[in-house]
Amino acid sequence: MLTLAQSEPQSTANAWSLFVDSFDIFSVALIIGSLFAMTLIVRILMDARRSVIAPESTFQNLREHLIQNNLGGFEKGLAEDGSIVSVASSAAYRARNKGKDAMRDAAELAASNACARWVRPLDTLRIIGELGPLVGLAGTVWGMIIAFVRLGQAGGSAGPTDLSLGISKALFHTMLGLVLAVPCLLIYGLYRSVVESHCNTAMAQAGEIVDMIPVDSSKNSEHTNA
Repeated sequence: MLTLAQSEPQSTANAWSLFVDSFDIFSVALIIGSLFAMTLIVRILMDARRSVIAPESTFQNLREHLIQNNLGGFEKGLAEDGSIVSVASSAAYRARNKGKDAMRDAAELAASNACARWVRPLDTLRIIGELGPLVGLAGTVWGMIIAFVRLGQAGGSAGPTDLSLGISKALFHTMLGLVLAVPCLLIYGLYRSVVESHCNTAMAQAGEIVDMIPVDSSKNSEHTNA
């Protein structure tokens, strides 16, 4: 037990010294990427929910105002929420003097732009996850080059211990790249379909709201007479 207790702090110290010795531009890039990816993952976990992307309460509130022909309450409901349903419905409401086709086009464009807001963090996370192993591999190759250069400078007299230390430092970058890539690609794979499903639900809700918005025929006739 005493031997195990002594070996554990020693292995921890060796891992830390390996990290310190391997600290270079590639390690800095991977650490910064890991911090940025962690921020994106937390944001995705908090926002990739139907209650945020396509809240049922907002849809029912806007629908109820239109059923009651309460346009004042409908406008107030649009201003209180920034969901996809509200954004698309607001765009259609502003174009209500141009006819139903123009309202649907405006709502579709606004909904597509709003959906991109939820998909963009996932695409960024995927890019980071795909670049992480490549940056780690570049650091590994660079570490191997340095190790063999030192071996050549020593006249080929380096022992197995020296070679194993140099190779372990080089492979440390690969490990950092994999540690960065695995959670990024995992979250991307799990939540991409979830976000797309919620966005489709929100767009369907927005389509129903747009069909219920009355066309402002008075302004439309004024533009036609002019």
